Amino acid sequence: MSRIGKLPIEIPAGVNVTVQDNIITVKGAKGTLTQTINPELTIQIEGNQLTVERPNDEKQSRAQHGLYRSLINNMVTGVSQGYQKTLELVGVGYRVSNQGQVLELSLGYTHNIFLAVAPEVKVETKMERNQNPLIILESADKQLIGQVCAKIRSFRSPEPYKGKGVRFKGEVVRRKAGKSAAKK
Repeated sequence: MSRIGKLPIEIPAGVNVTVQDNIITVKGAKGTLTQTINPELTIQIEGNQLTVERPNDEKQSRAQHGLYRSLINNMVTGVSQGYQKTLELVGVGYRVSNQGQVLELSLGYTHNIFLAVAPEVKVETKMERNQNPLIILESADKQLIGQVCAKIRSFRSPEPYKGKGVRFKGEVVRRKAGKSAAKK
């Protein structure tokens, strides 16, 4: 049996989970999330615990057992606590600002980059003197916030020689040595 798939999911107070026609809906204080699940899997809700069960031990069923349990757990955590990611812009002259849901990034290119962020993601930017600019993203949807972070990082991913680029706060970039001086 799957180690992850067999674990029960604790449903906290204030979170409502409904299953109808292979669609699971999770409602909570931070919002509502829906996910289509494999019709072969069965979901049992008993009190404040939810379990995912598979019909057989075929490879496909085993793989989806753990997958859908993790997706449902992420949904329950998202609507109860939410997810927050902080991105840091490391580099001379790198700036960021936002007008509502539109991010304006200045990352050393000849033009500024404008990115419209989904309305489900709350965007906040911080620019303080003598500190790297920060982008703070909050959402109930873990997949969506990860996708937005990946898109922002793709504009200028961290490079190993000077360490410049967009990185997660606290992320350590492995540095490489540059060219050595020519020997005589």
